[in-house]
Amino acid sequence: MARDLRPKHKLCRKYGEKLCDSPKCPLTRRSYAPGVHGPSKKRPKLSSFGKQLMEKQKVKRIYGILERQFSNYVTEAAKKTGDTGVYLIRYLESRLDNVVYRAGLASSRRAARQLVSHGHVTVKDHKVDVPSFRVKVGEVIAINDGSKKSKLFEGMSQKLAKYEAPAWLAVDGAKLNAKVLNQPTVDRPNFDAKVIVGFYSR
Repeated sequence: MARDLRPKHKLCRKYGEKLCDSPKCPLTRRSYAPGVHGPSKKRPKLSSFGKQLMEKQKVKRIYGILERQFSNYVTEAAKKTGDTGVYLIRYLESRLDNVVYRAGLASSRRAARQLVSHGHVTVKDHKVDVPSFRVKVGEVIAINDGSKKSKLFEGMSQKLAKYEAPAWLAVDGAKLNAKVLNQPTVDRPNFDAKVIVGFYSR
């Protein structure tokens, strides 16, 4: 599947929100829209459809996924009884690349995706190289033994000792692994899942 190869900070500036994981995001220095007229240009008011589209684009950018896969998540969530938005967030957060990022084993979701794709990550002691693999409650993800000696993970144990993981993850810095304790949640998502569900239910 092709990846979105556009400049990774373009949408951050377009929407005026930090959608990436980078501490060097240019939005922290330039909060205006990209382009020559960015500093003086007012952001246009959006229609209801425009807001829905913007929220959808934001989530796709945050998790680094493309339209077909994202629409499949929404369709699956819509079939569940209960809050569709909660299920949508759960599916997105359960992705292996996201769990690796949330566990502090990678500095960004993009970096986590590369770790998974290059075979550095295991789930239940089995190598998994599919970033979209859905991790279940009770499963343990880890950096495989053969990769722990790589320079990629030098000093990682010390970093994880100071890292505060989400409550639904238990991270063992010494072993470079993490166990999923509960269904993933996000206390303050920077997107509106209900608005996105509304976009697809039109």
